Amino acid sequence: MSLANNVDFFRNLHKLNRLNRLSELGVGLRPDVESPLVEVRDFGPNPGGLRMFAFIPEHLQQPHALVIVLHGCGQTVFGYDHGAGWSTLARQYGFALLMPEQMVSNNANGCFNWFNPEDAERDRGEAASIRQMIARMVEDHGIDPRRIFITGLSAGGAMTSVMLATYPEVFSAGAIIAGLPYGVAHDVREALTIMRATPVRTPRRLGDLVRKASQHKGPWPRVSVWHGSVDGVVAPANAREIVKQWLDVHHLPQAPMSEGIVDGHPRRVWWNADGETIVESYTIADMAHGTPLGIADNEQRYGVPGAFMIEAGISSSFHIAKFFGLTNWIGEPEAVAEVKRDVKAEAKSHLQAAAKPVKAPRNQVPKAARPAAAITPVVPPMPMPDFTEVFDPAMRMHARPEQKPKPKPKKEGGRRGIDVGAVITRALTAAGLIK
Repeated sequence: MSLANNVDFFRNLHKLNRLNRLSELGVGLRPDVESPLVEVRDFGPNPGGLRMFAFIPEHLQQPHALVIVLHGCGQTVFGYDHGAGWSTLARQYGFALLMPEQMVSNNANGCFNWFNPEDAERDRGEAASIRQMIARMVEDHGIDPRRIFITGLSAGGAMTSVMLATYPEVFSAGAIIAGLPYGVAHDVREALTIMRATPVRTPRRLGDLVRKASQHKGPWPRVSVWHGSVDGVVAPANAREIVKQWLDVHHLPQAPMSEGIVDGHPRRVWWNADGETIVESYTIADMAHGTPLGIADNEQRYGVPGAFMIEAGISSSFHIAKFFGLTNWIGEPEAVAEVKRDVKAEAKSHLQAAAKPVKAPRNQVPKAARPAAAITPVVPPMPMPDFTEVFDPAMRMHARPEQKPKPKPKKEGGRRGIDVGAVITRALTAAGLIK
């Protein structure tokens, strides 16, 4: 590309957020929403200059678990928590919550700098800051090192890829929503190109990017991938590349072992020899860029629809917590009842607000009142290809009934049958319901 084109590119870069819907990213995620998140200061070395927020529910499941949640561009930790419902899940299922927040001094649009080598390599910048926050949580709250998980949306999803690749020994599993694979961009220009239409790479090349990010030799984190089929901000083909990357790392075949429909959306699954799900991928049909929301399996709703928090008939936060293995815990009756009351009250409030007539269109809001929200980098709108055409033939959705791995035959002298009564008794005793 010529010098003149380079100059023109950077001259117009700041205008791009007016050409697409990214300028709306922070709208509706009010910074003053009620949240149990509390800022933790002086958590140690902070080379990335991030802020640390955490929530520790009164009752924690044993052993203690931690979920790290990374917001998208233009969002605050309070806004994303309100929209995705993570603190409600944490209180109901008894796990600690850590939410790092970007500073505008690092990125004017509030995006994690997932494409910047100074922030996306092990022991450097923002990645090192997040790692230090995790160490503080482990030390202060007795977190089991085997029960640490991470998830994020958009730039937060891409930063989730960074953390899984650069610190794979830290995480048991991660979930990437509308994100990008690790190591595919090293500056703004490359990131712009890949967000628009990521090139097709071989699984080995993608896997090598992860393997070279640290000295780790395994075991590797399990990964859940979520992406809207009509995402006009981060091309859906990036989901394909993320899946390819982690399948290669885990030495799994590229063809899915099971395909099915969950809450109306295609899901593909890969498992190991023990039948444990290692990689899964959700394609949210007809959904644009954002976090999918809906009624969870327990008939509850987590989060509130808003800008880039999209009602899609499926609760991604709940399914991700389930993928992490956090939703089987039986909490204290009073704590569970309190969560249910809060969820019902929030849902009622949201329905009442939705029923009110709109007094003025959004474009009449004074420009100064709108938050500066965009992703870095940002791209103009573009026609998105049919999602089934993006995947190669071996990875297309066929919506077959989901299959389960066949149980291994029992060996002679194997384990005895499970005493269900004893298991329930131990669970209730651990929860403090009986003595």
